[in-house]
Amino acid sequence: MKIIDIALKDLTRSFRSAFAVIFMFGIPLLVTGMFYFMFGSIASNGGFNLPKTKVVIANLDEGGPKFQVNPKNIPGGKEAETMGDLVVSILQSEEMADLIEVSFAPDAEAARASVDSQASQVAIIIPPDFSEQFADLEEGEAVIEFYQDPTLTIGPAIMRSILNRFMDGMAGVKIAVNVFLDEADTSDYALTSLVVQQYLDTSLALTEDLEGELLDVRAPSSTPQSESANSQNLLLGIISPIMGGMMVFYAFFTGTSTAESILKEEEEHTLPRLFTTPTSQATILSGKLLSVFLTVSVQVVVLIVAARLIFGIQWGDFLHVALMAAGIIFGASSFGIFVNSFLKNTRQGGVIFGGVLTVTGMVGMISIFAMNSPNAARMGDTVSLLVPQGWAIRGLMQAMNGQPFSSVLINTLILFVWSAAFFAIGVWRFNRRYV
Repeated sequence: MKIIDIALKDLTRSFRSAFAVIFMFGIPLLVTGMFYFMFGSIASNGGFNLPKTKVVIANLDEGGPKFQVNPKNIPGGKEAETMGDLVVSILQSEEMADLIEVSFAPDAEAARASVDSQASQVAIIIPPDFSEQFADLEEGEAVIEFYQDPTLTIGPAIMRSILNRFMDGMAGVKIAVNVFLDEADTSDYALTSLVVQQYLDTSLALTEDLEGELLDVRAPSSTPQSESANSQNLLLGIISPIMGGMMVFYAFFTGTSTAESILKEEEEHTLPRLFTTPTSQATILSGKLLSVFLTVSVQVVVLIVAARLIFGIQWGDFLHVALMAAGIIFGASSFGIFVNSFLKNTRQGGVIFGGVLTVTGMVGMISIFAMNSPNAARMGDTVSLLVPQGWAIRGLMQAMNGQPFSSVLINTLILFVWSAAFFAIGVWRFNRRYV
């Protein structure tokens, strides 16, 4: 058929261009390879190694009513006479030794000065009435002062998270006591200490297997095989979304640049000459539009196979990946036809390549850029769906993450709706243009 002959001829011409081949295959693989080698050493070491956070503690707690905690619930089996002692015991435990380096200050001013001079990164100041406020069930408010170096983020954030976890647990004690006093008879008030002890035994102890320790910090399995598998999984978790994003990003560029050949032939006066031949105008345009789909198809299939062989990327179930690959191909091709139908000549293509495609491509990849920030990733995932690239990347991530076929199918159908709209508008405009 003449349509296929025209399409194959344009396809052959596209792949004869060294620039086009590098653009379609070389750049996506090179960008992914750059990240592969960049993060390879990190993955082989099991991830990022965080330096210890230097913490200075000013424990000024003078105690309050009788305070006892079963030593089995405190790291190292230590005793705590005040709430401040309990906080110090936790921060000095062996389980925390890999995270923080503890020192002490005689008063609050000295602790703050240690941070101001950058001798420490965080100061924890426990006030004199800390235990007393904790024991006051009516109006008591136990507060720890947290003073940090404002130029730091990770270390102080870890310490703040640890303290918040501890304070939340201690707040539960007061809630338990208040509930008991509200429900119990006056004659049972003497059992309040037992309620507190039982709550601490059950809330501070993690499991019987951990022998009741308050904290448990575990390292990954240390066998060579599991270490290798963990590092490989970590690396693939980083580069797989990047490779998927690069494939979608450059597929849309390929679809647009291939469809631009119609405008180029018009400027070179080869297209008008074709229209004077016995071959109908509809056949000629159909063949050229088919070449766009074939070019993008070759690009997507080659990139999927190459990424699997070179980087070991697991794209997911074959049916899921095939469905999304079809969605990407139709989305990128129809988008290219749509965009070029609005251009008057190839000179305007530079604006489209540098502006529209770059912006829409970046918007579509927001969820990948923000994948290490859950809140930003959720917001980015919503914003990215404003452009077809966002739907393509979302479906690809669904396939890679092993989500149900129904989710991938719905996402693909939406992408096909985008494609149908782009294709219909683009073909309509091209037909009007050459009639």
